[in-house]
Amino acid sequence: MTRLTGGALRVTAFIRENDTWHHKPLYSEIVHRAHAAGLAGASVFRGIEGFGASSLIHTSRLLSLSEEVPVAVVIVDTEERVRAFLPQLEEMVTEGLVILDECEVIRYMSRGGGSGGTDGKGKKSL
Repeated sequence: MTRLTGGALRVTAFIRENDTWHHKPLYSEIVHRAHAAGLAGASVFRGIEGFGASSLIHTSRLLSLSEEVPVAVVIVDTEERVRAFLPQLEEMVTEGLVILDECEVIRYMSRGGGSGGTDGKGKKSL
């Protein structure tokens, strides 16, 4: 289990929900690669509405036919680990925005104690 407190680095990739990497959702590939790299954590947040370099507004409103709503993939770990992961991220994110922020980790703890309540493959067990 990764222990993380104090200074850290947060990388956020702003992509579209329907972006793919080898026929799989890009956001999922990023999360799985971050997990395989042993990073402390990654989360995907689906946006309601947004625009980027194209200046087109993407929305999830019912009357909109767009499936290109914004998605933010956020990864937090030590600066060393995040920077080591950046080449993979740069390879996968061909369109979008990737930013780095310094942050401070106040608390990083699993719910279930030592094993984190997972099945050994990083997925929540019942």
